[in-house]
Amino acid sequence: MRNSISLLLFGLTFFFVSCDSTGVFDVYQSLPDTWSKDHVVAFKVAAPDTTNKYNMFVNLRNNQDYKYNNLFIIVEINFPHGKTIKDTLEYKMAKPNGEFLGTGFSSIKENKLWYKEDFIFTEMGEYQINIEQAMRENGKVHGVKDLEGITDVGLRIEKQMN
Repeated sequence: MRNSISLLLFGLTFFFVSCDSTGVFDVYQSLPDTWSKDHVVAFKVAAPDTTNKYNMFVNLRNNQDYKYNNLFIIVEINFPHGKTIKDTLEYKMAKPNGEFLGTGFSSIKENKLWYKEDFIFTEMGEYQINIEQAMRENGKVHGVKDLEGITDVGLRIEKQMN
């Protein structure tokens, strides 16, 4: 009986993983209680190829401790041969009434946020993608030192289907 259940769970896991034919990279990193402004979340990605186009997403999970309706982050791509692309991005995290955007039935909401569309890995080798929070409160010069409510930061790369 125990072997049957294990086999069933393995089969279901294989089925759900194999259904995602576009995903080539999908990794999350959990954060401690807060996301420090000095904490850079880094992902190392081997270039899948240099000819196809890919869509890149920043995935975030937040809980009820997140007290803002938006999020500013800085995303940096370091190419294998030294080139760097750095973007400052803003994402909506809540509706005007305070209800969080994203998916999930519990107090944790998951957001799949567009980062790059039609991205081509022009160099073979390992890329490093860094994500850091860049939140500031209105009227304050210095950024939020310890951002509460973001529990996980992820990166997803999907091959474009023609």
